[in-house]
Amino acid sequence: MILAENPHVSSEYSLASETLQMSRLTNGEAEISLHKPNNQVQCQGSNGRYGNLGFDGTNGRPCRDENCGKEDIGVSSGDASTDVLSKKATQQKEMTLEDMYNQDLNDDDDDSDWEPFPQHVEIVKWFCTNCTMVNLDDVVHCDICGEHRESGILRHGFFASSLLQDSGLTEIGADTRERHKGSQDSASNSSTAVGFDERMLLHSEVQMKSHPHPERPDRIRAIAASLATAGIFPGRCYPISAREITREELQMVHSLDHIEAVDHTSHMFSSYFTPDTYANEHSAHAARLAAGLCADLTKEIVSGRAKNGFALVRPPGHHAGVRQAMGFCLHNNAAAAALAAQASGAKKVLIVDWDVHHGNGTQEIFDQNKSVLYMSLHRHEGGKFYPGTGAADEVGTMGAEGYCVNVPWSRGGVGDNDYIFAFQHVVLPIASEFAPDFTIISAGFDAARGDPLGCCDVTPAGYAKMTHMLTDLSGGKLLVILEGGYNLRSISSSATAVIKVLLGESPGCELDNTLPSRSGLQTVLEVLQIQNKYWPALESSLTKFQSQCSMYTIQNKKKQIKKRRRAMAPIWWKGGRKTLLYRLLNGHFHLKRRCL
Repeated sequence: MILAENPHVSSEYSLASETLQMSRLTNGEAEISLHKPNNQVQCQGSNGRYGNLGFDGTNGRPCRDENCGKEDIGVSSGDASTDVLSKKATQQKEMTLEDMYNQDLNDDDDDSDWEPFPQHVEIVKWFCTNCTMVNLDDVVHCDICGEHRESGILRHGFFASSLLQDSGLTEIGADTRERHKGSQDSASNSSTAVGFDERMLLHSEVQMKSHPHPERPDRIRAIAASLATAGIFPGRCYPISAREITREELQMVHSLDHIEAVDHTSHMFSSYFTPDTYANEHSAHAARLAAGLCADLTKEIVSGRAKNGFALVRPPGHHAGVRQAMGFCLHNNAAAAALAAQASGAKKVLIVDWDVHHGNGTQEIFDQNKSVLYMSLHRHEGGKFYPGTGAADEVGTMGAEGYCVNVPWSRGGVGDNDYIFAFQHVVLPIASEFAPDFTIISAGFDAARGDPLGCCDVTPAGYAKMTHMLTDLSGGKLLVILEGGYNLRSISSSATAVIKVLLGESPGCELDNTLPSRSGLQTVLEVLQIQNKYWPALESSLTKFQSQCSMYTIQNKKKQIKKRRRAMAPIWWKGGRKTLLYRLLNGHFHLKRRCL
């Protein structure tokens, strides 16, 4: 299957691919596919990871057209014009649409002086740096996120104004750094380590399709710019040296075939594992650096040389399973960190994944492992949201039941209250009973407000609060690993808020008295009912919510009865001329249909 050059390849992202698929693009050379032959490009519709990212005007979400990338090709045969049609079809295949258009205009067979087509006018467009959405050239601010087309978000992070052009002013950073005067000197005394290497910026999609790929180098550029502007890194946090993870370490996570397949992309100019998961000649190196940084940050924390850490890495990893790369992920960074923690002496490891997409790869890797507890909060919508896994009844297998906990939201738009509520009544009770020696957060920020793929509503304060709630576990030994998040302003502000909590700052606004949405409460109750058999600590919460739900049901029935009574006819109609109407309105009289 040719994926890299075919203009009709669907930009809807598919579910987990069973086999590795890569294709090569080199200067005019034929592409090389490592996938099994396939004659049809598939389009996955609403299950896709990311579509054309055109927006639905009714709900602000990306449009996902199930018919995208599909094309009907008719071939006629058996008449005298077959050869002519074949030659014309062959000629058109070698021409661009522009060439075909120009040929039609200059056809010698038409000697008419009348020109029915107006002169071709090119529509100039630009892509928003912040959210990658396309805009017409005559607008200055993005129609979707409002970001100025020349904002300074890549220089100053979220501190830069979204409404103004970047003028190169330095007072944005100067005022902030003044508040952290001397922070460079305090870095050596810091208890928070950060893993980052600029070589991970080289991992990028070679050939842009309809718009820039959401998993792009600017993601970590914007976060790094925000941290630098705030004087946090470099400054209050200290860096660790980057190294590539070894093959022996990777083989504890992935199959040898998968490792070799990723390594093979270093010999290719451009390749694809799935329609959404690209690689270039630098991608394998970047993936090994990301996994190596996560493993070394873990060792730094477990050994006590650092209290906690933040892995500012890409490509992300939680969709990468034992044998496959998918969902923008090549190697599973969180899994590499968990196994590095156990190799360093931590017996029990907790992984909390708040990326808006279910971490199917991490779940697969530890599905039968009782020493690693995997907990994920994600959009699910009955399996319709990518990658389709992560239902509440997926609890682990082969004796490890209960060591996989999924909180599957039934809709988009989920915000702080639902997440904090789930943390209070599901995540923390189970985690406390598990008593981990080391905690990992798979921190995707694509559930953040403004993200074009997640379409949820978690704020930086919400992420800060969730981080703060986990700091009391495992003696504060906590590693935060960047996963998804595709709105630069959202991910940079959220990541900064999380790192401030790691540094000991208060999460800001208090979100203790949180009331969940009705759908959020239903999801949490479903999870409690399933996990209660494995975790006795959930019993009190389950009993409480079941009684509340029964009370709510009784109150709701009473309200419905009152509404029906309001609609009843007055009692004085019963004995008067309106007796018939009274009996009809109060249900004492039913019209009978006569059969003919």
